Amino acid sequence: MSATQPVQPAQPSGTQPKVTEREARQVAEAAREQDWRKPSFAKELFLGRFRLDLIHPHPLPADEDVRRGEAFLARLREFCETSIDGARIEREAKIPDETVRGLKELGALGMKIDPKYGGLGLTQVYYNKALALVGSVSPAIGALLSAHQSIGVPQPLKMFGTQEQKDAYLPRCATTAISAFLLTEPDVGSDPARLATTAVPDGDDYVLDGVKLWTTNGVVADLLVVMARVPKSENHRGGITAFVVEADSPGITVEHRNAFMGLRGLENGVTRFHRVRVPAGQRIGAEGAGLKIALTTLNTGRLSLPAMCVGAGKWCLKIAREWSGVREQWGRPVAQHEAVGAKISFIAATTFALEAVVDLASQMADEDRNDIRIEAALAKLYGSEMACLMADELVQIRGGRGFETADSLAARGERAVPAEQMLRDLRINRIFEGSTEIMHLLIAREAVDAHLSVAGDLIDPDKALGDKAKATARAAGFYARWLPKLATGPGQVPGTYRAFHPGGHPDLSTHLRYVERSARKLARSTFYAMSRWQGRMETKQGFLGRIVDIGAELFAMSAACVRAEHLRATGAHGREAYQLADAFCEQSRLRVEELFGRLWSNTDDLDRKVVAGVLSGTYAWLEEGVLDPSGEGPWIADATPGPSTQKNVHRPIR
Repeated sequence: MSATQPVQPAQPSGTQPKVTEREARQVAEAAREQDWRKPSFAKELFLGRFRLDLIHPHPLPADEDVRRGEAFLARLREFCETSIDGARIEREAKIPDETVRGLKELGALGMKIDPKYGGLGLTQVYYNKALALVGSVSPAIGALLSAHQSIGVPQPLKMFGTQEQKDAYLPRCATTAISAFLLTEPDVGSDPARLATTAVPDGDDYVLDGVKLWTTNGVVADLLVVMARVPKSENHRGGITAFVVEADSPGITVEHRNAFMGLRGLENGVTRFHRVRVPAGQRIGAEGAGLKIALTTLNTGRLSLPAMCVGAGKWCLKIAREWSGVREQWGRPVAQHEAVGAKISFIAATTFALEAVVDLASQMADEDRNDIRIEAALAKLYGSEMACLMADELVQIRGGRGFETADSLAARGERAVPAEQMLRDLRINRIFEGSTEIMHLLIAREAVDAHLSVAGDLIDPDKALGDKAKATARAAGFYARWLPKLATGPGQVPGTYRAFHPGGHPDLSTHLRYVERSARKLARSTFYAMSRWQGRMETKQGFLGRIVDIGAELFAMSAACVRAEHLRATGAHGREAYQLADAFCEQSRLRVEELFGRLWSNTDDLDRKVVAGVLSGTYAWLEEGVLDPSGEGPWIADATPGPSTQKNVHRPIR
């Protein structure tokens, strides 16, 4: 390629479905849950309504759930201390088979599966606590257990499977069978409308053909959830459909075990399907319901990632405290230097808030009183971003030792602290189960759902004039009631939320009043943007991302205050919890104010011009003076269906 040649798009394989941008959006929209049958704290927050009553008093688990959960955590902790060697997993890039067998015997594969199927029946709260614990020892094991139970076979079957499917597969998943979820393809990431893997009906079977990429657990899996496109035909509505597939079925080949910058024990691969026969009885739900099943499963499944981020934050805080107290510079411990102390304060306050977010969302998921699709997505988005920042700050606090590997530290006689590994391991969470950029768009779509439901036809160019007239009437009625409520509220009344200002503790009520005021400001900003840009709103991804980030901060502030008050009321570190919540809210408010400022004062338009110049080759001269160490080969591997020509590296663990 010459220095001035513009970048050409990757060429998809011949079987890649050709879809327009509009068609892709329609597929994603059809997969959404359309209705809001239960209240949602986060949805109300984006609408400018601070519904503190939905999260306060803090919901609590049942006594029996606590007893069962704590008993398992005790057993799991002992197993982690005696039977998991995280350094060995990092060194060998593999979880030892005996460790996996031990997890099976412990019941860790069935944490969320009902006891009647041989599982432990843990709540979401204790499942997340277990993942935080085991993930602190080995993030790769945390990923294995999470992929198996949060998005693998157990969860979609629990929600959408037939009784026959539950009877057949859940006992296996609870005890011996590891599962994986297969959606992504070499040229298909967050745009499932272009899914190329097919499932062609043939009598009482479907015949699967295609290639799946980044199949976490796929290398060792016994059971697979596979998303494939069923062609529309007579008696078949077609569409993206979910199947349970035996991993050792004829025609399935694991062609490659992928290696990554972190999570080196991850059993993640490339899986090819060539004329794989799957009985119709192994289809999950109806034809065409696959994406909806996947998204609904992720409503709670996404909570597993921020749970492990909580564990990472706790570990970062422990190391920062211990190291900063003994490392001296200029006559005193580095923790007493303000520049380092600010980092420690950030780690402590953020860990407290992140745990508050995860525990609150998890308990709401267990109680099933609220719709938590936005809360879970915010937890995933916020947790993955903040955990990376905390780990990066820990590396900075540790200095050169933070950049040095644990094995190297140990070899020269120092404590083997894997700070750099933690940073590498956490980085994937900003991509796993929806990248930060996709999460911004997903949450933004849910956040403006109320607006689109009443005024969406007004900005849809394909709608007839009659539909637009009806939408005008609906919108007029909705906004006549809604807009006046955004002018004033309890956040402007001194003394509101008085319960959060007990004597002798920091005043958290002022932070809740700030959240209430900011929620109304956020809603006004969203309305103004929709009025200004109308149908072009969906292209303003920078603006939408900032709107979502403000909502995430407000949700985290609310959760932190509610958790602090709960701990105070129960006598468990109440004063300290109030201090941490206060510190977090002060830090968060600075971020919120910056985000509000950047809603209207930013470089978005200029950035678009620069990007156009980069892609056209206008700035290619800027790349001169370096050599590209990349190897040869296509940007995206060929995924043309057909028989495999490679060795099968599938290795189930017995």
